Amino acid sequence: MEQQRTFVIRRAFVVPMGLLIVLTVALLVVCLLQGQPLAKVVILAGLIIPIAFLFVESAFRRLVIDTQEVTAYRPFRQRRIRFADVTSLETVRVRNRVFMTLVAGDDDFLILSNSYGDFPALLTCLIKSVPEGAVTDETEQLAKHPPLRQADIFTAWFAVIALAYILLAQFRA
Repeated sequence: MEQQRTFVIRRAFVVPMGLLIVLTVALLVVCLLQGQPLAKVVILAGLIIPIAFLFVESAFRRLVIDTQEVTAYRPFRQRRIRFADVTSLETVRVRNRVFMTLVAGDDDFLILSNSYGDFPALLTCLIKSVPEGAVTDETEQLAKHPPLRQADIFTAWFAVIALAYILLAQFRA
């Protein structure tokens, strides 16, 4: 591999998560202004926390692959594995969800999924970078036809549409 490559979580998932936070906060403010029941306000406030956590985790997660190593950056932590130390690159596929495990030694590993944008290129970069013989047969087969995961994107956009409808209905009330 000639250069450094950076992979991020698909923006088609991150954008609706950001919109979902904005709409949830807007609905919370409207409920407070309209004097809605406390239970509704508490539920909305409680809903914002996991959505915000998922948004931050997804928006700031990135994977950097260069000629020597792969580094996974997540909020407040990072994990680095040198390709020379990799003993196996394994995959597990559950429907269209793929989890790859990059193993180095006895207790150093990195788990990746096909949530990253340009997953086929990510998979190809990893296969080309790890030592010969470290790639399992399942991973080589998967690289020929990598699955694309769209269900989480659909679910996030559905949540945005549903929350927008609820917000509009709240204004009519």
